[in-house]
Amino acid sequence: MTPETALNSLGFAKSPTDTRVVVAMSGGVDSSVVAAELADEGYDVVGITLQLYDHGASLAKKGACCAGIDIHDARRVADAMGFPHYVLDYESVFRKSVIDEFADSYLTGSTPVPCIRCNERVKFRELLETAMDLDADCMATGHYVRRVLGDAGPELHRAVDASRDQSYFLFPTTREQLEFLRFPLGRLESKAETRALAKRHGLDIADKPDSQDICFVPAGNYASVIEALRPGAAEPGEIVHVDGRILGEHRGVINYTVGQRRGLGIGGLDEPLYVVKLDAGARHVIVGPKALLAADVVSVREINWLGDAPFDSRPEWRLAAKVRSTRPPREAVLRPTSGTDAEVEFLEPEEGVSPGQACVFLAPEGTRVFGGGWIEGTASRIPA
Repeated sequence: MTPETALNSLGFAKSPTDTRVVVAMSGGVDSSVVAAELADEGYDVVGITLQLYDHGASLAKKGACCAGIDIHDARRVADAMGFPHYVLDYESVFRKSVIDEFADSYLTGSTPVPCIRCNERVKFRELLETAMDLDADCMATGHYVRRVLGDAGPELHRAVDASRDQSYFLFPTTREQLEFLRFPLGRLESKAETRALAKRHGLDIADKPDSQDICFVPAGNYASVIEALRPGAAEPGEIVHVDGRILGEHRGVINYTVGQRRGLGIGGLDEPLYVVKLDAGARHVIVGPKALLAADVVSVREINWLGDAPFDSRPEWRLAAKVRSTRPPREAVLRPTSGTDAEVEFLEPEEGVSPGQACVFLAPEGTRVFGGGWIEGTASRIPA
């Protein structure tokens, strides 16, 4: 390969100065480092920050991404590194695509993951289309995942630093989107390395804390947000044992999640009880022994498949699966029931699996991500 045709660090056969890259900048350390590194390499960087909700109420909010103060942090990084920065008003898109579904999911007894929907419907759809309209060659983000070129095209892989890996939140990313996306931080070995790069570039946000909360949920209080969006959502109802006994009254189904033990207000019983099901229609929080949290089979819908062969080309796939971002992957068998639906059978039962969460498919060995889908229901061979 001659120098004239050598690929640059983003995989294009041209110089960095002739390569335009849009960087999705949240105002945090990660995306700021991506933008600064690419600008330092000489790329034609354009920074874009999304205004996702009324930041008048969130300017001083800490511990969340995309808050008002973060917009100013992103702008300061762009000014310091000498590349243009734009703020785009995506409030209506975010409300329609993410917040409304978040509230409605809780009303049906599901436990949604809005950060996944934001990546899928806002950042990797709306923003990606904007990047293309700007004649960008690619869009880069600060996510800790890797894009690896395989025999059939770009593949999604877990980050080198397993403790920072964000592949669970990016399972809906399509092959077409992977062609356009870049994730420079996925190769780093630790967050300390990211912060060191921020300091090397003289960025004021080098020691900025990581975001912790969902951006539109103050202090992690989901119920107050849902009640504000859907008045009457927190109507009280009964706490019911799986054997039919009424044990008490709850303060609204939206305040409970499958697997919860604390805060039920039904102390004094002979056995520890857990939330095993939410019946939003009857306004029942159903509780039972821990054994009932074990699920062998999970039904999954809206599957995005990133394997080389078609999803339904085999009766089953042996892989690993994650049902929550904080859970380790478990050995499982994936059986397609349609082009976008499947049953996932775990070789060892999983506990506390909740409808509305994501089930992400991973290679049994190695780091490849094969996509995933949304959990619709569970079943167990353990008798009730």
